[in-house]
Amino acid sequence: MSTPTSAQLYLRLLRYVRPHWRVFVASILGTIVAAITEPAVPALMKPLLDGTFVDKDPWLMTWMPVALVGLFLTRGVANFIESYCSNWVATRVVMELREAMFRKFMVLPVDFYDEQVSGNLVSKVTFDVTQVTSAATSAVTISLKDSITILGLLGWLFWLNWRLTLITLVTVPGITLVVRLISRRLRRVGREVQQAMGDTTQVLQEGIECQKVVKIFGGAPYETRRFRESANRVRKFSM
Repeated sequence: MSTPTSAQLYLRLLRYVRPHWRVFVASILGTIVAAITEPAVPALMKPLLDGTFVDKDPWLMTWMPVALVGLFLTRGVANFIESYCSNWVATRVVMELREAMFRKFMVLPVDFYDEQVSGNLVSKVTFDVTQVTSAATSAVTISLKDSITILGLLGWLFWLNWRLTLITLVTVPGITLVVRLISRRLRRVGREVQQAMGDTTQVLQEGIECQKVVKIFGGAPYETRRFRESANRVRKFSM
């Protein structure tokens, strides 16, 4: 059986988002409004500075601060809607995935549990699900927000001075290469974090369930050192 690609996994994950599409659309609308306000701030700065410090325009001096306050108020409301709705969908998906995983665990054969480490299974339900599910909502909203913001700012830069803007675009290939390299490493580290967290959960579970044996044979220092090494691996990968 071939390993599914990232796109296939993501589309599979989005199926859990589909029942909550109304809240998800509200999150996307909030993202779009917030993204539109990003290039609007520098666009207002120039007439604000020129009209107040240079031209002393009384109309601008009166209404431009009002426009800025309204702009930041709009951005704040839009960011709140985006954050609240996306987190609402994410937590619902986490709950439903955990429920589906637990339901599956209840019908798996005994042979499966003989070959698996219980700590890793617990970690998949408690930790891995939350890490994976964030992609179901944040990836869409962040990509959309950043794309609109970049396009808006580029449009503003081209309007100011298209020659200088073209010169700055020379750096794009280098930035793209760096981002691709870092993203590849972050994906690998993310998998390592999930594995390390599973090992830590396993050590913790064994230490608690077998605490009588540990005390009888004086194994507390060994188990403590083992847990510290496992927890330190999680810390290093997280860093």
